[in-house]
Amino acid sequence: MTDGITRAEYCVIACAEAWRGDGEVLAAAMGTVPTIGARLAKLTFAPDLLITDGEALLSADVPALGATPTAVEGWLPYRRHLDLVARGHRHVMMGASQLDRYGNQNISAIGDWPRPARQLLGVRGAPGNTANNPTSYWIPRHSRRVFVDRVDLVCGVGQHRLSGAAARFHDLRRIVTDLAVLDFGGPGRAIRLVSVHPGVSVDQVVEATGFPLFLPRQTPATRDPSAEELRLIRDVLDPRGARDREVR
Repeated sequence: MTDGITRAEYCVIACAEAWRGDGEVLAAAMGTVPTIGARLAKLTFAPDLLITDGEALLSADVPALGATPTAVEGWLPYRRHLDLVARGHRHVMMGASQLDRYGNQNISAIGDWPRPARQLLGVRGAPGNTANNPTSYWIPRHSRRVFVDRVDLVCGVGQHRLSGAAARFHDLRRIVTDLAVLDFGGPGRAIRLVSVHPGVSVDQVVEATGFPLFLPRQTPATRDPSAEELRLIRDVLDPRGARDREVR
């Protein structure tokens, strides 16, 4: 780490970068660190992002994590939220219980489908998310249990599973983990290592990944947050330090 910047703060910066250049879309962040990242992006380089209170309102201000917005700019009930998904006006950052090298995601069950060893969340909105709007992933524990050679059940749709008109809006963007940043720029749109967080080696990322990982010739470090970004993270968006409970 440099200058007391924590691993969680590097993860917040990496998540925020996922929404850079998106314009006026809904930032749907699932998880503590992605939520802080989306709000940081809106306060800095992505002012047009739309954020919600997590329920049914579009927030006009950018409140601290867990705080109620003081200004509201719109109503966003579930049906209207689904309209945004179907039209591609949302960039979601989801989690994954399993993720393979082509971005197929599982959040439903571990083990054989007829008799799984573990029942998880269910498929939920993952197919519609990945087929209709930009999708990124947040993995707070990068391990071989998550990054697997083959997922037990496809929930989020990976590369090559859609074709023709169905693939028109399929757009997998970025994966942020507690170790690194990855994207889908490898051969055949496979997962590629983009950067490692300071204090992490490339070998650590390779060892924690359950499939051959495409590596660039040189792997940079995830960028440092600026002094203003650190102030916003620590004093404005997450003064209670919830980020450090998600990334240890």
